[in-house]
Amino acid sequence: MPPPAVPAYRRLSVEERRSQLLDSALTLFAHRAPEDVSLDDVAEAAGVSRPLVYRYFPGGKQQLYEAALRSAAEELRHCFDEPHDGPLLTRLGRALDRYLGFVDEHATGFSALLQGGSVVETSRTTAIVDGVRRAAADHIYSHLGVTDPGPRLRMTVRMWITAVEASSLIWLDEEKQPPSGELRDWLVEQFVAVLTVTAGRDPQTAALLAAFTPGT
Repeated sequence: MPPPAVPAYRRLSVEERRSQLLDSALTLFAHRAPEDVSLDDVAEAAGVSRPLVYRYFPGGKQQLYEAALRSAAEELRHCFDEPHDGPLLTRLGRALDRYLGFVDEHATGFSALLQGGSVVETSRTTAIVDGVRRAAADHIYSHLGVTDPGPRLRMTVRMWITAVEASSLIWLDEEKQPPSGELRDWLVEQFVAVLTVTAGRDPQTAALLAAFTPGT
């Protein structure tokens, strides 16, 4: 009886290897603060040598962290990709479900990212995070059907996004209590509440709020 066939070794392409290293780094950054992750840790997690990590990221840990952060930011942006079908608040709830799922999966890294103060934090990393916030705001305007939001509406949406981030950090500190479904519903209710307050001072927001009926 012939011995079982041994799977042929396949050399990874440049993009495949880079993706493998980023995936390993993201997993580590998700559970440790950035300063607690070394290139040796990434190499070990990926099953490669440290020089190979440097070959793909010659800028060392800072370059690898920024690349991993861009990858995580892209994943976060996808959390807001929601079809324009069905009730508005239901759509918002689904986006929040995906967002909170990301927070849950990347707890330590998410906290380090938003709380700042990391030794690897730079103006570039800050810009990446701000880009996610802008993308979230743009998605909200799109679902509201607004192409030219006024200053009060812009401020309201940005305030709510900040509240979502702060609530997520507190949720992690509170050992993920209340359950994510309750937190989602509360955040949706807060969205309506801040719009209601702004509507008292802003005709544009008041017109949008008037569209919030059980069928929206």
